[in-house]
Amino acid sequence: MSSRPVLHHRLEQGLAAMGLVLPPGAVERLLDYQALLERWTGTYNLTAVRDPAEMVTRHLLDSLAILPYVEGASLADLGTGPGLPGIPLAIAAPGREVLLVDSNGKKVRFLREAIRALKLDGVRAVQSRVEEVEGRFDCVTARAFASLADMLAWGGHLLAPAGRWLAMKGKPSASEIAALPPGFAVQAIHALDVPGLGAERSLVVIGRAGPGESGLAAPC
Repeated sequence: MSSRPVLHHRLEQGLAAMGLVLPPGAVERLLDYQALLERWTGTYNLTAVRDPAEMVTRHLLDSLAILPYVEGASLADLGTGPGLPGIPLAIAAPGREVLLVDSNGKKVRFLREAIRALKLDGVRAVQSRVEEVEGRFDCVTARAFASLADMLAWGGHLLAPAGRWLAMKGKPSASEIAALPPGFAVQAIHALDVPGLGAERSLVVIGRAGPGESGLAAPC
């Protein structure tokens, strides 16, 4: 069992390695979230990651790796599970309206308790299938809960006209990108370096396609 100071040091080291500077108090709130998730996981099995230090790496730092690419006034996190990456992003960049979406009742109960306990203003959780959610969002995040084509088929209606879909993946294949549904195009593919993770991570940025634009628009 890692002590709070050890987890604090691990988190701050990771943030520094990624060049991220968070608002005052954010590191402590992130660790409060990790502790809450650890307690609930002991009873409700919310995540397969049980070790607190691994939670810092695989949940907090992995989620925050996409922070530089998040923009706009509203965000929907689809298939969020226990709030990943939505809750770390909400803590690291407060002031944005955030919708956390998951179909699992026990995970949504945890999300609502986390929102209450952490006093996450502007954040709400809904238990729903992605395709049944309504609204338009400047940013949509998804942590590899399905293929890119399936994610967009189920949730593409949620992306605002000038919005960005941020799909967290391992290494996307050319065939997966080529299979994007009509109306969407890849804007960029960024390699993510998550300190201590030891696994390949990528961020696929997708937007609405212009006239004549294919799914393979300008990846980099």
